[in-house]
Amino acid sequence: MALVQHYPALSPPDSPVCSVCIANYNGVALLADCIESVLAQQGGMSVEILVHDDASTDGSVSWLREHYPQVELLASSENVGFCVSNNRMAERARGGYVLLLNNDAALQPDALETLLREATQSLQAGIFTLPQYDWTSGALVDRGCLLDPFYNPVPNLDPSRTDVAMVIGACLFLPRALWNELGGFPEWIDSIGEDLYLCCIARLRDVPVRAVVRSGYRHRQGASFGGNRAGDFGLHTTYRRRALSERNKTAVMAICTPPPLAWLLLGAHIALLAVEGILLSLLRLDWRIWGRIYGAALTYAIRAPFTLRQCRCEVQATRRINLRTYLHAFTWVPRKLSLLWRHGVPRVR
Repeated sequence: MALVQHYPALSPPDSPVCSVCIANYNGVALLADCIESVLAQQGGMSVEILVHDDASTDGSVSWLREHYPQVELLASSENVGFCVSNNRMAERARGGYVLLLNNDAALQPDALETLLREATQSLQAGIFTLPQYDWTSGALVDRGCLLDPFYNPVPNLDPSRTDVAMVIGACLFLPRALWNELGGFPEWIDSIGEDLYLCCIARLRDVPVRAVVRSGYRHRQGASFGGNRAGDFGLHTTYRRRALSERNKTAVMAICTPPPLAWLLLGAHIALLAVEGILLSLLRLDWRIWGRIYGAALTYAIRAPFTLRQCRCEVQATRRINLRTYLHAFTWVPRKLSLLWRHGVPRVR
């Protein structure tokens, strides 16, 4: 187990309204923009900033201690992944609200004020996010996401739609008490899909998941993990990112989909995943795509049914909504087909 050293802030607020939690791994070139955007927030809100460094090798720890001594730094001696990093910060946090913020993101000046106003005016505790804008172009990326039948996030661009299926973990705001009630991020996910899982669990318990209309944040999509964006030559991703994505989406589908649709949907998903893996491997003439991504995801689905069933029983026992309500935030056009039509066959590296 990793030894975590705590470097306290010089003068932290006694009772912060919000704890901003930034998970960092080799992001020294990104952190200044991120932290400065938090320090520049309007409204005079009492805020503490926590950074969990996941055993970076780029000098992030020494750089943070030198340039931002007011930040509370949790330095891990070994790489533990995004889920554990955020769970540790949330456990350490003292704010009434928690904002999970990627190290490759930056808030607009009124972001925290807007999120807090939305949360306090809501009749029910919920999960909130802001409009996401591309770092380079400034184009709107999403206002939260809907889901397609196979749990692929579909960007919501409709400003009139605030209730969504999930919000991206790059900017995820909620009361700390709700985070504790939902159980935080499941550590078996490692990275990719933890936001999907948390939001699906919340919606099953009739907890609202909402995108705020105003303000926003800029995001260097994929800078902290690789892939996840379309470039000039189509859609680019990495073996590791795609492998974790396919595995974790399969798990969330199996755990969270209410009956009677769950096993029918999972069977169709596994069959289509096998076909997709074979076709993509043939088109790219790269059988590592099958072995490291699709074969690994299918092997996981075959070997872990008992674990998934056990987790599913626990999750479904706390469900407060029916299948129809749950599916309200889904769209029925498969996301991968629309991406294929727009960007062509993805490149994996």
